[in-house]
Amino acid sequence: MWKAGRLDPMPIRPLPEAPNSLHILGPAMILVALGVGLGETYMWPRLVLLFGPEIRWLFLIGVTVQAVVMFEFARYAIATGESIFFGAARLWKPIMWFFFAVAMLIYIWPGHVAAGADALELLTGIPWLVSAIVALLLIGVIFTFANVVYNAVESILTFLVGVMVIGSAVVAAVVGNFGDLWATITGLFAFGYIPDEALTAAWFPIIVGSVAFAGPSGMQQMWYTLYLRDKGAGMGAYLPRIRGLLHADEEESMPSRGYMFDTDDPEELRKWKGWTRWVLFDALVLFWGITMLVTIVFTVLALQASRLNPNVQQAIEAGEESAAISAMADAFASAGGFIMGGAFLLFIAIVGWKGTLGIFDAFARGQSDMAYYFIPGLRRFNISYIYFAFLWGVIAFGILVLLFFGPTDGPQAILGVLAFLSTFVMGAYCVLLLLTNNLLLPKNIRPGILNNAFIALGALFYLGILFYSLLAYGALPD
Repeated sequence: MWKAGRLDPMPIRPLPEAPNSLHILGPAMILVALGVGLGETYMWPRLVLLFGPEIRWLFLIGVTVQAVVMFEFARYAIATGESIFFGAARLWKPIMWFFFAVAMLIYIWPGHVAAGADALELLTGIPWLVSAIVALLLIGVIFTFANVVYNAVESILTFLVGVMVIGSAVVAAVVGNFGDLWATITGLFAFGYIPDEALTAAWFPIIVGSVAFAGPSGMQQMWYTLYLRDKGAGMGAYLPRIRGLLHADEEESMPSRGYMFDTDDPEELRKWKGWTRWVLFDALVLFWGITMLVTIVFTVLALQASRLNPNVQQAIEAGEESAAISAMADAFASAGGFIMGGAFLLFIAIVGWKGTLGIFDAFARGQSDMAYYFIPGLRRFNISYIYFAFLWGVIAFGILVLLFFGPTDGPQAILGVLAFLSTFVMGAYCVLLLLTNNLLLPKNIRPGILNNAFIALGALFYLGILFYSLLAYGALPD
């Protein structure tokens, strides 16, 4: 047994063999699908149009920190088979309940699918409300009939990420130019560039929010540990997977805690190194590489579209996502004809649905994990039933929001608070990672000095720019 924190000790079991590190599909593709979407069509392009490509050095820092964070989240999940939420509870249960409450505030709004439906209405004339509600119901139906929910999520999101990467690259190749591409890439290395106009109450909070949304934001990295478990990565092979509602009776019993392997055994450490190589590929190639590629393409598209249609720059500068998408589609149509403009709108519609599918699944997955283990009485139910209670609950709430509030991410009065919590959570989970990986894991597999320093700097970076925004400008990120 391995004693870790305040909860039950973990039984020692053999670590499974790692797959080939140069794999193609994996949980990183889901994280890319969660983190890269509608925000990239105007958030970072907006900053580039306002302050020049040199502002993108902040994006480079943000996405690189997140790649290291992803690796460290995987360290805990692969070593134990537990989610990071369970690790938080091992330290102190109120830490876990904080993340439970934050998820209930941030991730229940159907903004992604509504924006995608808005693009579909521009293309087909189908009312956005109808297609958005149908899209939400489709998410529930797909997962209800799936045998293993993770397999359905991985297959759908991997396909849609491929569409996103290839589709945006084709559009950029047709309407973009090499000068914009070169400026976008070299801007990543203009470290320290902050124009005076950015250091204002109007724009610095927006920069803070943009840095937080360089890749997955808020709790999306934390959910990655649950996808690793359902993938069967490392000690997650000893835990059952969430099944579709029609197959929930086939689920094996869920153990009351994770497992640990013998870290003093050289053979086990050999297998552990294989898993760290597998995760490193996920973090550097699939996550960092694809995220960087897509955001570069989006920025090139926005720069070219702003020249083709002056309304694009005005809409992006104002943060009017719907107007920006419409103007960009018009610009691409003027350059490549009706087919190119229609392809762009279809692409945005797919991205919007993909974002909501991934976030709603991850939300239900995280909430059911915490509820199953730590709400008394729920262990008599299969975890799959609890998962679907959260999934269909958030779908029903999303439909009500669309019917009564329109295409919104949430009531306007709390949007600033939600953005603040997203940035704060990212600093908080860096602190959590330092504690779980250095206090709960055996010494042989704890992170080294460099990784610890990087995570600590990540915590200082996120929390520092957030509280500087509050103290200097009295403003929250938007």
